[in-house]
Amino acid sequence: MIKTFKFNNKTVRYSDQAKGNVVVLLHGFLESLDIFDNFAKKLAEEFRVICIDLPGHGKTEVFEQPHSMEFMSDIVYEVLKETFVEKCTIIGHSMGGYVTLSFAEKYPEKLNGFSLFNSTPSADNELKRTARNLTIEDIKNGKKIQICKEHASKTFANENVGKFIQEIGFAKIIALNTPEKGIIAALEGMKNRKDFSNILENTDLPFLYVLGMKDNFIPSNILSLLKLPKKSQILILENSGHQGYIEETEKSVEAVVSFVNYCNSL
Repeated sequence: MIKTFKFNNKTVRYSDQAKGNVVVLLHGFLESLDIFDNFAKKLAEEFRVICIDLPGHGKTEVFEQPHSMEFMSDIVYEVLKETFVEKCTIIGHSMGGYVTLSFAEKYPEKLNGFSLFNSTPSADNELKRTARNLTIEDIKNGKKIQICKEHASKTFANENVGKFIQEIGFAKIIALNTPEKGIIAALEGMKNRKDFSNILENTDLPFLYVLGMKDNFIPSNILSLLKLPKKSQILILENSGHQGYIEETEKSVEAVVSFVNYCNSL
């Protein structure tokens, strides 16, 4: 199920399980394909599920500085070539959502639909770019452990921290195993990413937007700030933070299964 291949003399890791219509899961910052273990297993009851370690995360090596969203979407394209996938539905979580939007811009012919989980098409504002620069400096100054532990806890709704102790512990382990160069490359890529709002608004592809009402990263009024495409579906997870596919797994699975089936029926 876990596989690797070489691209530009670097290792790319992905998982590939089950059969049927293809769903690709892209993880967020300081995560890896392992974060989707339970979610992917449930989706694999219905679909072929491919999960990818994005550059500098998990067991995929660091390629360059920075890891732009465009470059990471190229890696996704290479995995699809490696696995002989002609069409798929991509589900992008957080940073993986930025990569998904880049992929939708560069390779729309490979998609029958896409979804953002706890993500945004907007570029970083000045305040966010400054915060990323500070995090980069902290990583360079040896504060990786503190950053990784704090980030993993913050991705869950404040009221869910006590409920998901095991899951948060697992997220911390994944984050701590992310190499410093990979962290910095991703921060640079996110900081400098383009605004994908027009790409999202004007796509003809089906789109599913999943948001957590108690997300510590995505503003609660995000829907009022965006123009969504015509074929849009929205799921608001009332009891979730930034990790809705963990905090409210069943609702997330149900929504994705319905969406993917819809995408493949068109």
